[in-house]
Amino acid sequence: MTPFTRRAIILTVLMLGTSMLSVALTPTRRIAFEASQFDLEALIPRQFDDWQMPEGGIQAVVNPQTQEALSDLYSQTLSRTYVNSDGRRIMLSLAYGEDQSSHKRIHRPEMCYPAQGFDITSKWKDTISLDSETIPIMRITARLGERYEPVSYWIRVGDKLVRGQVEQTLTRFSYGFKGIMPDGILFRVSEINKDSQDSFALQDQFIRALLSSLTLKDRKILVGLIGSENDVDLK
Repeated sequence: MTPFTRRAIILTVLMLGTSMLSVALTPTRRIAFEASQFDLEALIPRQFDDWQMPEGGIQAVVNPQTQEALSDLYSQTLSRTYVNSDGRRIMLSLAYGEDQSSHKRIHRPEMCYPAQGFDITSKWKDTISLDSETIPIMRITARLGERYEPVSYWIRVGDKLVRGQVEQTLTRFSYGFKGIMPDGILFRVSEINKDSQDSFALQDQFIRALLSSLTLKDRKILVGLIGSENDVDLK
């Protein structure tokens, strides 16, 4: 077999493999169209536990993505600031997208913040507990000048919670091989605070209080099927 023939065969196999993968990852069913409709504005309470939205909407949430990008990627977005009895403020940002294909997938905060001039000074995977369940979560700390912003987030893709690019991509592929186009939602909370550990502890309290205030049906919109299947390490 000549080198030219060998290269031709290899190229043909690669082309066929790419074509088959493309077909396998082409969804024939959308989760978003089968799920009941919801409205983020109505879903998330304006007051729960020790948290409430302040009158006058003080300290608006800074979104690291442009409005054009938000409109292109997401069907719904929600940004709010909550304050507790100690005067601490937590910023909540949700972004929902019906299409989690490669070019429409939810953008991770550690990619969006640097695009707006922030430095990511640390990033790691973590978990928080809620009743008997474990919620996987990503922690990042972002800095812009003298603004220090510890951030906690997760992304729901279909029924799975993911942290980081690898988990997000593998989960999207797992649905694609089943012919399913999953929807997705970004859940992000943050606080302006130089003490990141103190802020993350408060963010965990906020998250638990918020999720506990929801019905199980509404909670599923944010966290999918939390539990043992989300504890698989996809690093």
